[in-house]
Parts: sequence; C-alpha cells; structure tokens
Amino acid sequence: MKIGICTGGGDCPGLNAVIRAVTRHAILNHKMDVYGIQDSLNGLLCDPPAVQKLSLPDVAGIIDKGGTILGTSNKGSPFKDPQKGAEAKAKAFKNWQALGLDCLIVVGGDGTQRMALQLHDAGMPIIGIPKTIDNDYLATDISIGFMTAVDVAAESISRLHSTAEAHSRVMVAEVMGRDAGFIALHAGIAAAANVILIPEIPFDFDAIVRAMDDRRKRGRNFSVIVVAEGAREQGKDPMFRKSSTGSLHLGGIAGEVASKIHQKTGIDTRVTVLGHIQRGGSPVTIDRILATAFGVHAVDLAAQKKYGRVVGYRGGQIGDIGYDEFDNGTRAISLTDPYLRAAESIGICLGR
Repeated sequence: MKIGICTGGGDCPGLNAVIRAVTRHAILNHKMDVYGIQDSLNGLLCDPPAVQKLSLPDVAGIIDKGGTILGTSNKGSPFKDPQKGAEAKAKAFKNWQALGLDCLIVVGGDGTQRMALQLHDAGMPIIGIPKTIDNDYLATDISIGFMTAVDVAAESISRLHSTAEAHSRVMVAEVMGRDAGFIALHAGIAAAANVILIPEIPFDFDAIVRAMDDRRKRGRNFSVIVVAEGAREQGKDPMFRKSSTGSLHLGGIAGEVASKIHQKTGIDTRVTVLGHIQRGGSPVTIDRILATAFGVHAVDLAAQKKYGRVVGYRGGQIGDIGYDEFDNGTRAISLTDPYLRAAESIGICLGR
C-alpha cells in the first residue's frame, strides 16, 4: 500500500510525533510506502504535487520537535468557492490518483477535517486525526496539542502571580480559545488564577469586582485573571482586532477587561497576551504519547481499508468513528462540566 499524510490548520505541538508514528508503524509493520503532502492539502494542488517520500531516517529525532516537518496552512479552504472549489477538488483528486496513493491521513482540526470530508465524499479514501490546542473537536475527548498549550499557559500565568503580589496589581492574561474556554479553564485552575473568563459564560464586571473586593478584605491586594480570547461581556459580541495584513482576528478582550477594572477600582492593571507562544515548542509527554497512539491507529485503519473514519480518544479508549457519525464542528465546555464546579468550589470567580 501507499499512504499519504498531511498536517493542516494552525501548527501545534505533537504534529511531528504523529508523522513519526504513522511512518514508523506503516513501514515497520505493514511494509507500506509513506508520502508526506506539503503544506496541508495544498500540496495536492501543485503541479507537480508537493510531496516527499518519508523514510525512517526522515522521522528520526522529531518526536519532541514543535511545528511540523511537512508544513501547514490555515489560510482557508481552497474548496470554499463553488466554482473554484470544484476545480480544486478535481485537481486534488487527479494528483492523488497520479501519486498512486491508497488513502490519505489528514491531521487537523474542524476546518481541515471539513475539507477532508469534501474530498472523501468526492471519492478519495480519507482517515482523519484530530488536533487542536483549543480541544474543541467533537470527535475526541482530548486533542493533540491541548495539554502542551495548557502547560505553557499555566506556567506563564503562575509567573504573573509574583509580579501581581509585589506591586499589588491586577494581571490579566489572555489565552487562546475562540469558542471554547478549555485552555483558560484548565490553565487557570492549575495556575491558581483568581478569575477565569470563558466564551461559554458571558461575564459581568460587577461580579469580577466583587470577587476582587472579597480578596482585599482578606488582605490579598492583588489578583490574576485569565481570559480566553473569545470571552465576552454579557450582552456584547466577542472582540476582534486587525492583524498586520488587515484581516480580523479574535483578541483584545484582555485589554478591555483590564481597562474596565481599572476604571471601576483604580487598581493598577496590566495585560499579558500569550498568543502563539501556546502553539510553539516541544510537546509535553502526554501529547507525544497521544499523537503516537493516534498515528498507529490511523495506519491500522488504512491497512484494514476502513476509510472515512476519524481517530479519537473517548471514554479512556483510542478508537474511531465515521465522518458521518458526528456533526463535524466544534464543542464547548458544558455548563455542568466538573472542572467548572471545581473552580467555583475553591473560590475562583467565573464572572457570574
């Protein structure tokens, strides 16, 4: 068999561990040829296709390497426009056939998997592997890259405590999380944040100020606030800001929170935006292990010709479900999530 693998969407720690696992398991145990598609699915749209045959030496020493040796892209779907999209799908399918691939393993989040599903529906055998630091992909309880992002965010937030306490300040840390606040919630709990604001719970400034007042009455004259980039005040929309290219991106809510708190309390308030720091660097051990298990399972599916499946971790087990078995979108934190209860039970304010 010949199998392809590509990585799509934003980069995250653990992608190279997946590539390594797929390549090693496919070659060592199934005698397959493995081809890496460059820059997400875009490699199939090039003339000639941008691919490289992967060997064991090619993937040696990359399990702890951040980013992806195959490159990636999150510039949007080439299949979005009806007319151009049809042409792009036809070209990708033609190049896939010319390469003689039996299937393509697509590593990516919900946007990348939506593109993969279109190719699968057009007749290309696809196996999906979920990755997203936001941990909001429906097919799995935990995604590749999430635990590393939490670890990085938690360490960074912990470092803000000493500055906040030394200067009797409020420190506001903005972390990633467009529609789901998993990073903010988990990192905030781990780093002993005093306030955690997430997209799932529109917040009330008066509730935040009350929590800070309660702290000052106990002699705690500083506070650390963690806010997901997609968090919003009650009755308002999420905030966006322009990038250097002029496109709009979520962000700026930390600055708004800091400004309002200063207005209401007079306390010196500072902002730290972690941004892409959460995406970069070496994956923590759990992401290396999860990525390896996902990669091995995907190759086994390919060997069994079980296409149109998405690998995932559910109920403590590595398994897979069909693309048609779930709404290919995102998930949010349930308001009955035990970690929300745990946070509030130890005195963390969630803005409500």
